[in-house]
Amino acid sequence: MELKGKSAIVTGGSMGIGTAIAIALASEGCNVAINYRKHDTEAKEVAKKIEQLGKKSLVIKADVASPNDAELMFKKVINEFGGLDILVCNAGINRDRVIWKMSEKDWDDVININLKGYFIYNKLAAAQFKGQLSGKIVNITSINGLRGKFGQCNYSASKGGIIALTKALAREVGKFNVNVNAVAPGMVMTEMAKNIPPEFLQKAVDETVLGRIATIEDIANVVVFLCSEKARHITGEVIKVDGGQYI
Repeated sequence: MELKGKSAIVTGGSMGIGTAIAIALASEGCNVAINYRKHDTEAKEVAKKIEQLGKKSLVIKADVASPNDAELMFKKVINEFGGLDILVCNAGINRDRVIWKMSEKDWDDVININLKGYFIYNKLAAAQFKGQLSGKIVNITSINGLRGKFGQCNYSASKGGIIALTKALAREVGKFNVNVNAVAPGMVMTEMAKNIPPEFLQKAVDETVLGRIATIEDIANVVVFLCSEKARHITGEVIKVDGGQYI
């Protein structure tokens, strides 16, 4: 097991990519805490799956844009697990519309969750990992943070900000033996994606060179690698997991 004895926090772990990441980390020997805002039943199901793998789990209702919620979560996880080794920031929302129809609230909601939330959790993790001279941070961004996307000025800006945050933080904590990387998925077959009109899904498929949409496990596998010692000499990178959609 690559991560035996390690402990992790995964934000937005109750559904989709976050769930796959939490379970994949547990499969490699990690105790895993997840946060959620709305999906109580789903979060408990994820915790049950983690425990069925023989690992400890914690489910904490927390707003990722709240510094107070984040601090309480970190304290509880460190107390219950005896430490923290990995942070995966995954929680995110979208409020898609062209900019001339985008309200200030549309902008603020997305930036607060997708970028401020990452800042809050990265800050707390950096302080913890700096002190213990070890740790892995993986931030989930998007290829749309690299290329932009029509109707997603707020989302693309937030995901581009995550990329810049990742690179800057990697420079700050590298001397403390802390790795900070980002994973940039393209279209992923989540529950939300299943409700996208077929013609839009097909357009995403057509953009790839592999002719398929990623599964949530495709993303989780790369995250687990970045959290392992096999990736100990990788930091400040943005790894696209998109089937060639970006190119």
